[in-house]
Amino acid sequence: MSAVIDRRGFMAASLVGAGALAFEARIALAQDPGAVPLNAFIRIGADNKVTIGSKNPEIGQGIRTMLPMLIAEELDLSWDQVVIEPTLANDKIYGVQSAGGSNSTPNNWLPMRQVGAAARAMILSAAAKEWGVDASSLTTAVGKVSHAASGRSAPYAAFARGAATETAPDLAKVALKDPSRFTIIGQSKIGVDTVAITRGKPLFGIDVDMPGLIHGAIIKAPAHGATIASHDAGAALKRKGVIAVVPVNSNSVAPGKFDTLVVVADSWWTAKNAREAVKVTWNDAAQQGFSTQAYDKGAAEALAAGPQIAHAKNGDVAKALAGAAKTITADYSYPFLAHGTLEPQNCTGRWVDGKLEIWAPSQAPNNGRSDTAAMLGIKGEDITIHQTRIGGGFGRRLINDYMVMAGQVAKALPGRPVKILFDRTDDLRHDYYRPAGWHRFTAGLDAKGDLVAFRDHFVSFGKDGKPIRAAEMSPFEFPVNVLADSEIGITYLPTNLATGWLRAPTSNAVSFVYQSFMDEIAQAAGIDLPELMRRTLGAPRDLAVVPGRPVLHSGRARAVIDGVCKMAGWQGGKLAPGPKGEKRGRGFGFYFSHRGYFAEVVDITITDGANVRVDKVWACGDIGSQIINPINARHQVQGAVNEGLGQGMVEQKIEQVKGVVQAESFGDFPLIRIEQVPREIAVQFLKTDYPPTGLGEPSLPPVIPALANAIFAATGQRLRQLPLKLA
Repeated sequence: MSAVIDRRGFMAASLVGAGALAFEARIALAQDPGAVPLNAFIRIGADNKVTIGSKNPEIGQGIRTMLPMLIAEELDLSWDQVVIEPTLANDKIYGVQSAGGSNSTPNNWLPMRQVGAAARAMILSAAAKEWGVDASSLTTAVGKVSHAASGRSAPYAAFARGAATETAPDLAKVALKDPSRFTIIGQSKIGVDTVAITRGKPLFGIDVDMPGLIHGAIIKAPAHGATIASHDAGAALKRKGVIAVVPVNSNSVAPGKFDTLVVVADSWWTAKNAREAVKVTWNDAAQQGFSTQAYDKGAAEALAAGPQIAHAKNGDVAKALAGAAKTITADYSYPFLAHGTLEPQNCTGRWVDGKLEIWAPSQAPNNGRSDTAAMLGIKGEDITIHQTRIGGGFGRRLINDYMVMAGQVAKALPGRPVKILFDRTDDLRHDYYRPAGWHRFTAGLDAKGDLVAFRDHFVSFGKDGKPIRAAEMSPFEFPVNVLADSEIGITYLPTNLATGWLRAPTSNAVSFVYQSFMDEIAQAAGIDLPELMRRTLGAPRDLAVVPGRPVLHSGRARAVIDGVCKMAGWQGGKLAPGPKGEKRGRGFGFYFSHRGYFAEVVDITITDGANVRVDKVWACGDIGSQIINPINARHQVQGAVNEGLGQGMVEQKIEQVKGVVQAESFGDFPLIRIEQVPREIAVQFLKTDYPPTGLGEPSLPPVIPALANAIFAATGQRLRQLPLKLA
């Protein structure tokens, strides 16, 4: 939905929800001259079809369909009259536009409904004036206005031009539907792009094409943080079809430095092959000391030495442990992970008359605008960003290095659109990785078997006493937030690797170590993990009330724990042997993440002595009062479970030697295969009296410890390192 704002564009910008929505922005749409725009999100066609702009990036989480559902519900439309288009990236018009942190639902649940309700009010006002009746005597349904007293009825299109001249109501005061009257929200809707995807239609950033398009392949410093000392592109430039070799800064090194060369040619294949003819010398001496082996050694030394930083401290843990009837200790760890998006990083840019136009598969396009503008020395408003569909993000596309690089190359070759595309090796070796981590746990039980003391020494990566991106740790991690005597200490190690958020950041790793260790505590107490969780959570209440942070409510946590135990018929982790005498086990995990509560149970069978087959997973979640699009919600949970199982049971890890990541392909960083996924993933949602929250992330974390705990139940082996591998 391309937008050109006219002189009335910003007369009434209302601050709602997560950002400023310029509700009265009028849109000039040359491609649809008969349509009447009511605001920045809605235009009504002469045929009474209503085009709704979907503002947030679509990475497979279904948001391109879900946000228009909210608008259409309050606009009182029939879903079959809705046409959905992605908007441009422009936060001054549309508010915050991002796909990360499972924030799209909580940030837009009210604002998008208010947009639809306000447009409906404008249509009613226009109809009342045309018919000479009071607006309160009119009703709407399926895109029509009706007046019962006179028997008149007409489609919205009949009043669209009049409605467009109405003053927009105050979004904060506009009347919203009672949920009992919902006809779209809560009903399963197929994804707006699903049919096109199955037919192979070009929707993704990698599909962008236009007349005169040229192509760029990258040569990036093998060691993260290294820069170009010198380069000779003469031989490459002599190759047929090669246009230029452009040095750029990927936004990972100091301003004025270059860490990447982009070989530009008339085809990507030509550009890719021409890279071998470019001679480059790198400034990489400072990076060569970093390696996986060195990290493991540094972590072992750090754990032995004790924490550098007191991150969270309640009571006197040393005293409580000394007086405990029983103590339990264990070390856990997990590796660096890549994102492994199926669509590798790409971006298309075109520089004309000092302005940049971008086609980007970005999870945070407006952040990319800021980064690119700063690198190019231009104003943010001089960049137009088209949002393409994204072939997998998982947090990788929150970092806009591809956009920053495409902008620099486009500026160097003005007037010609240029598409930069990573190959798979580029993508794996130049990711922004989920940081590795190590934990040394100690816990104390009293004579009754209750948990009374808890300590975690967490080792990860940081600088100057602060974590690097995505190496953060909450000081309110359960059970630290409920025990009178508990603490978290931290030690940070140096690394040259660029890091970033991976789906369910922090939670995807911390859930494994904490819930696995809690299972060890439960074993020591002679109870199962669900019962230990119930006892430790205690009475229903908010835990660790901190302004600006999601709050764990113990009652909601206990409800999903009880819910999944009922679903699975939980009676502990022991299962009868399989038909061929195979060992079988059942494991449990719970986690509160990104405002969502999930408890999950995993059933496994051990085949051929050491192979883990996941037979079934049960997932019970609480994400508030409404499941907006049930079919998509179920698929989100099932996809998250499979991704979590991939992190847990597939050989996923990033190895580094002399500062350089070694992975070249999915052979080195495999993804979960269809034969490894469970035969069934059962999903249940508990509806509660809380505003709806996001779903892209919270169902992933619990499945990893549930898998580890199931392996222990089946074999008696406690696996404390990811990926999980039986001896």
